[in-house]
This record gives sequence, C-alpha cells and structure tokens, in this order.
Amino acid sequence: MATFAVARAVRGIEPLVAMEIRRSRIGVVRGVRHREVWFEAPPGADLLSLRTADDVLLAAAVVDGIGHDRSALGRLARAARELDTGPLARAGNGLEVSASFVGRRNYTRFEIEDAVGTELARPLRVPYHSRRDGGRPPLDAMSWRVTIEGDQAVIAVRPGRRPLHRRTYKTASVRGTLHPPVAAAMAQLARPAGAGTVLDPCCGAGTTLIEARAVAGPGVRMLGFDHDPAAVAAATANSGEHRASFAWAVADGGRIPVASGGADRVLVNPPWGRQVPPAGRLAGGLAPLWREVRRVLAPGGLAVALVHDEIPRGFAVEETIRVSLSGQHPVIAVLSVS
Repeated sequence: MATFAVARAVRGIEPLVAMEIRRSRIGVVRGVRHREVWFEAPPGADLLSLRTADDVLLAAAVVDGIGHDRSALGRLARAARELDTGPLARAGNGLEVSASFVGRRNYTRFEIEDAVGTELARPLRVPYHSRRDGGRPPLDAMSWRVTIEGDQAVIAVRPGRRPLHRRTYKTASVRGTLHPPVAAAMAQLARPAGAGTVLDPCCGAGTTLIEARAVAGPGVRMLGFDHDPAAVAAATANSGEHRASFAWAVADGGRIPVASGGADRVLVNPPWGRQVPPAGRLAGGLAPLWREVRRVLAPGGLAVALVHDEIPRGFAVEETIRVSLSGQHPVIAVLSVS
C-alpha cells in the first residue's frame, strides 16, 4: 500500500523537490503547495534519501474546511482525536507539534499546536511539549507538523529523528554556511554527472561541493577554495570518508588557481556582506570573482550561483529561481559563458 508523504521545501525550490522525487522514483507527485510537495511513495521507498527537501513527513490526515475563524481549532482538534496514532508512534520523550499557515488567521500557530498536540498525546499516554511561552521540546520528542493553506490542512509526523536538512556529515560550520537543501538544488541544476571538474571558489564549509558529489557520484574531481583558512578546515572535516574525492585549499576568489577552461561546472555562493564580508580581491566588489568564473569555465560548461544582487554581466542566463532564505530573496542563476 502506498504511503502518503509530504516533502517540506525552501520557498521557490518546490518544483526541484518534485523533480527529485520523480527522477529518483521515490514516489508519484500528487500536488505542490506553498513549501510542500505531496506525493505517494511505494512500500520500501527510502524517503530519507531526498536531498533537496528540508524534511519529509508521513501524512496522517488531510482536513478540509479550515477557515480563518477560530472554529478551525475545534475542527483540527477533532481530526487529531480521530486519528489512529498507534501505527505512527515511536519511542521518545513525548511529542511536540509545529504549525504554520499561509495568510492571515484569527488564531496563532501556538493555538493550533496546542489544540492538535493535546489530542495526539492523550491516546498515546505521553506528555505533550508545548512551544507556547518559549517552551523547547526535548530533542527526542516525536515530531508532528500541521500546515494550512487555503481551507485545507495536513497533519503529519516525521518518521526520522531529525529534519532532513540537518545533514549528518556537517560536523563543522562557519558563518554564512549554505543551507544544505539549497546547495543540493544548485547541484541538481548544475547536472554534474559526467563532468570532469566541479569548482567552488567560495566553498565555505564545503556544503555545495559535498551535495554535488552526492549527485555526480565518484570519479568527478571536486575543487574547493576559500579565503578563510577556518572555512577550508571545516570543509575538510565535513568531507569525512569521501575526503579523497575533494581538494580543498586557501585561495582568493579574485584569483582562482585553476587553468583557463579548467572547470566543467562552477557552483558558488559568493560572500555578500551580511553574514560574511568579502575579503581579499573581493573586498571592493564581486567583479573579480565573476571575471575569474568566466575564465575558468570550460566551453559548454555551467555556473550555478546564488545571487543576492544583480545577475553578473558576461553570462548567458539559462534559468533563474528566486528563493526565500534567512529573510532574504536571492536568485539561483544557471549561467553559461555568452
């Protein structure tokens, strides 16, 4: 019997999550909503293998008729009360609920969470850990989620113990490190399989290249440079057992130590001055970086960049995707040399 699942996503990359689900044959996509992809997965599907998704959840109920007034709280509570939670339960320290909705409502997320969480916990005879008043649920609590868009809500539970975006490989970090599902989306757009060399001239903690290797597989040369030695050390640590696939080094993004035409793919999240100030040759602006990216990109190659200002000149724009990230709205741009 197929499982009804919900993949949560960064706003803007929902179509890429849907594409990954189709390409990997994890399931059949049934709908795309705000930050969600609904799909049916066959028995035995590895739901936790999704890389572009922030999280994956098992849908326990879809509830219609959820309006903007407070009667919606009672409807959600009844739906939770009628659920057979036994098959979905797992060992842990009680349960917690996280809620979100699109648009204005006459109730808060905390009221949704408490209405649903209280009813879910009762038949399981476990404590419900509320986030109201700043409460922090235990890390091992069973995680439920309620999302509302339009007049339809879904009540779902996380099958794993941690969200998918919390990668196990990421044991070291630096300021401005890229959100792994966004890095995975950039890697998917770059189509690195079969490339000889994939380059990141501003590699940070190595997230983008590590995600690219997961798409490309072994045999592709991964080169990562950063002006900050601490970032290079973090990238080296995060590459772990696959360290032999990567070459990490300290270098200035305005003078990339790669021969002209030496990179088939370039993935880059440039320093943009809010979390990580540009340094070295980039301190006066990113023009030297884009000049170097054009120089090192091989004929027929692609550059995929997370652009916070205007798309750099001198490239042909293949595709752009605007995303919502940390309160900002950068663009993932797929570029080739014009």
